Amino acid sequence: MGAYPRYAPEYALRIDDAPIPAALRGCISSLTYEDGIDGADRVEITIANPSLVWLDHPLLAVDQPLSLAIGYAGETLEEVFAGEITGVAPSFPSGGMPMITVTAHDFLQRLTHGTKDRGFRVSIPSIGNFPLPDPLVAAIVSGTNALIPDIDPIGGALSTLVSLATFLSFPQFAQKSVRLQTSESDFDFLKRVSRENGWEIFIDHSAEPKGRVLRFQFLLQDYSASVELAWGSSLIEFTPRLTTVGDIFGVSARVWVDSIGVEFVIIVSWDYDRASLDVQIYPNLVGQIDDLIGPANAKKTLTVKPTGYATAPRKILGELLPRLNGRQTGRGSAIGNPRIKSTKVCRLGNLGGQFGGLYRITSASHTFDSSGYRTSFEARKEVWFGSVPLPFSAPNYRPLTGQFAR
Repeated sequence: MGAYPRYAPEYALRIDDAPIPAALRGCISSLTYEDGIDGADRVEITIANPSLVWLDHPLLAVDQPLSLAIGYAGETLEEVFAGEITGVAPSFPSGGMPMITVTAHDFLQRLTHGTKDRGFRVSIPSIGNFPLPDPLVAAIVSGTNALIPDIDPIGGALSTLVSLATFLSFPQFAQKSVRLQTSESDFDFLKRVSRENGWEIFIDHSAEPKGRVLRFQFLLQDYSASVELAWGSSLIEFTPRLTTVGDIFGVSARVWVDSIGVEFVIIVSWDYDRASLDVQIYPNLVGQIDDLIGPANAKKTLTVKPTGYATAPRKILGELLPRLNGRQTGRGSAIGNPRIKSTKVCRLGNLGGQFGGLYRITSASHTFDSSGYRTSFEARKEVWFGSVPLPFSAPNYRPLTGQFAR
């Protein structure tokens, strides 16, 4: 658990596909790598600039390729970032050393440039416009930005099957279910598509070609902890937050099907006892939802208005999953550890049963400076983690209490 402190922190920085010169490395006072599931990953380098030696240096020009590997001396460093320099900010203080701050982002930031108006459909003679499945939409948008899509097979298959089944059962809704990108950047559009399918979107820096693989990861899987931390040893501090503000029972939608003249009410909620999604569909509902799920649950049910039966699953999942997973969150810091990265699952020990256990990391920041190497992170306890009793590998760990035996 606490093996890292006996090693010296180390990083390898490459600019323009070559290791940086020793003279430049000696001028770096701090380096921070930040990753998250809400935007492009980022590297910030603070460089001392005596005699303005690095001012206007071609190595620090905007658009230069930059990559980073981090870890500890004596171990294989983990490549965590591949992108390009996006900003250079020199400072000329009235007293003290001139500095330069160099910022780099991964290639996901290219999706934020400009906006587009387009629809994703294919015309089929005698049938009409067929909506392209979301995995294909994601692949098209990724490819036009020189990125390689890596769509989770389970999430991709589920999205495609829902689209196909809806079209075959209710072809009159085909036009309404066509994906439209209206005055949106490619990044905002893909975030919306991902949210409605239960996907997280991020650059997978561990895959080849480095920095070019755009992953779409399905939320309802990947429960194995890739890193284990315990307060009092590898986990320096942790502040969890449990709130019922904004807590919901489920999401409902009313959909009218013209061809059969029937209105359906769809209610999707989370069954805490069975740790599973509960889907209820009622045709020709007479009365209020209160009569079906009770007044207390009805008050905590969010109603959405899809454009039709075909878009109802998107609207429901897009609202339900983020709200379920926002109930318990936390932030902490640890001894520098490159395995602490966004989208990965960590197991926290010595925090009790309610606040310990599995969390998914939503953002992480790795900092190298005169104090050494440390990692800070934010995480969420996803609602389905409560049904995954994975064993903690550390000796003397008690999984039911989240504590270590003394």
